Amino acid sequence: MNFLDRAFYRLKRGIKAIRLYLVLAGPGIIVMVADNDAGGITTYAATGAQYGYHLIWFLLFLLPVAYYVQEMTVRLGAVTKHGHAEAIFVAFGSFWGWFSLFDLLLVNWLTLVTEFIGMTAALSIFGIPPLLTVILVVLIMGLMVLQGRYWTWEKIALAFCAVNLIYIPLAFIVHPDVHQIISTGLVPNIPGGLNNTFFFFIMANIGTTIAPWMIFFQQSSVVDKGLQEKDIKMGKLDTLMGSILTVLVAIFIVIVTGTTLYGQPIDSAAQAAQDLGGAKSLVGTLLAIGLFDAGLLGAICISLASSWAFGEVFGWAHSLNRKIKEAPWFYAAYFLLLTSAGLVVLIPKAPLILITLFVQVIAVTLLPAALVFLILLLNDKNTMGEKYCNTRLQNFVTVSIVLSIIALSTLYAVSAIFPDLFGAQ
Repeated sequence: MNFLDRAFYRLKRGIKAIRLYLVLAGPGIIVMVADNDAGGITTYAATGAQYGYHLIWFLLFLLPVAYYVQEMTVRLGAVTKHGHAEAIFVAFGSFWGWFSLFDLLLVNWLTLVTEFIGMTAALSIFGIPPLLTVILVVLIMGLMVLQGRYWTWEKIALAFCAVNLIYIPLAFIVHPDVHQIISTGLVPNIPGGLNNTFFFFIMANIGTTIAPWMIFFQQSSVVDKGLQEKDIKMGKLDTLMGSILTVLVAIFIVIVTGTTLYGQPIDSAAQAAQDLGGAKSLVGTLLAIGLFDAGLLGAICISLASSWAFGEVFGWAHSLNRKIKEAPWFYAAYFLLLTSAGLVVLIPKAPLILITLFVQVIAVTLLPAALVFLILLLNDKNTMGEKYCNTRLQNFVTVSIVLSIIALSTLYAVSAIFPDLFGAQ
């Protein structure tokens, strides 16, 4: 075989691999990009305004953390053909199954409320009232799921993922100081010292990068899409690509607000958009559009994660490939969760901004329980087999993540009770 033949053969193999990836891609990218939801955008915007570029190093650290957690769901879903809720019930019994389901539903519903908070705040910049926003969102999400095919739903969700990348060019529009980003953002540092504010933002950033709903969503999505054991390699690549995208978007949001609003008290991404000129400014307009898209994408995934879990636990038909007549309870749970969360934002004088920030902290506080179940499942050789069980390295990394989150949660609680303990305010 001469040089040209070898080059042509490698080109054909490369094209075939890319085509296969494009067929199998979806769950990993969707779950990771959707992780930059309304609460996430608010958290990153507030982080940039509070600390400038100083915490970019921490966001980079979260990239492998997010990947190591989510790639386990690919293996577990492809091997067991069970969603995460069902897998816990089968492996640990009904007590721990109900515990995990309650954990999921609590965090999911609260997080879904934050998605509506973000969407209504974003469209209010353009003069659209909250009630109309809630109705519009429910209609869009209803049309997405009622068409009766997972593949169609996935393509629409991927289109919303593409819109989420709007923050990358937005960062170039504000002309940040690249030298300052490198010198202050890439070198680990603790701006202002160890205090309750620092721990709060660290907790919030972890909570919006890895969350319990992501574990349930991606595993159920892998099952609903029909990925097999032979597809695990591509599923892991899909998750890696999604992890890179989610952290890139987070960094660029921090750069936007760190460049334009550093030192200003920002409580939400909507406030950041308004302070940057709202609909009258290109930066403010794009920030608002991105916030609405982030909230919609997050709502799409979180509501489905809950409905899939309900279906798995109660034995209902629970697939997007089923029509509404074939899976009535699955769709009923979906719309009930969606509309109830949407109604919360219509309550007069509800502390919406406070809810948004603290939900991220609640999510990361409850995360260790979900991770422990996941790690135990991935170490069950009877279920996973020798080939797909966690390796020693994977166990070391994932257990370290759990212990780190517990330690940070403890430090946050201690700093709240004893604000002078660390000697920095």
